[in-house]
Amino acid sequence: MTTSVLSIVYVNDAPAAARFYGDLLGMSPSFETPGYITFDLGPGADLALWSGQFENLAPDVPRTGEVCLALHGGGPDEVDALFRQWRAKGVTILREPHDLGFGPTFLAADPDGNRIRVAPRA
Repeated sequence: MTTSVLSIVYVNDAPAAARFYGDLLGMSPSFETPGYITFDLGPGADLALWSGQFENLAPDVPRTGEVCLALHGGGPDEVDALFRQWRAKGVTILREPHDLGFGPTFLAADPDGNRIRVAPRA
């Protein structure tokens, strides 16, 4: 059996969210419809942006999950460089780089308030 992981992020506007994530990830969507857009993140991993499932998602509503972008070779220098790049782009930063025991990490949010963690790949 072949297994893949599809992470779904609920958003208000899938095309706008795809532009945001495409800019952060440096890639274009692999599949697009007006309300559902995916990014192929590599063998067995996709990120989907889905709108229309919930009305008026508010950024201030607490989120209990995160999309985690695991950096290959993600030491402190790589995490700090990506943090500075995202901050310069105007990405909302929820927590600046710090160490959580598994390595350096920081936490950001997309325009809909969904959390995005950057951490080293274990």
